[in-house]
Amino acid sequence: MIRQISPQDLKQWLADDARPQPVLLDVREPWEFGVCRIEGAQHIPMRTIPLRLSELDRNAELVVICHHGARSYQVAMFLERQGFGNLYNLYGGVAGWARAVDPAMPTY
Repeated sequence: MIRQISPQDLKQWLADDARPQPVLLDVREPWEFGVCRIEGAQHIPMRTIPLRLSELDRNAELVVICHHGARSYQVAMFLERQGFGNLYNLYGGVAGWARAVDPAMPTY
């Protein structure tokens, strides 16, 4: 099942030391990742996900991230079909994160 997570809820999760931390999977293009990123995110561009599945832990809670949330949702659906079960899509993507959590983050 793919769940939507808001930037505010993700911020709270990342700050909660009592909860296991998620893997932040940023699927944007390299140039986008170079402009801005959420600290600690693993970068695997969308088009390379099928070739790099072995780099991802199927049992981890994965938060998939893109610019606005559409590409990340497509990747989350693909990962679900590959047997990943703990999937979250960052609602609003890094643009939403910049608006709600980190206004100093560069945007594009």
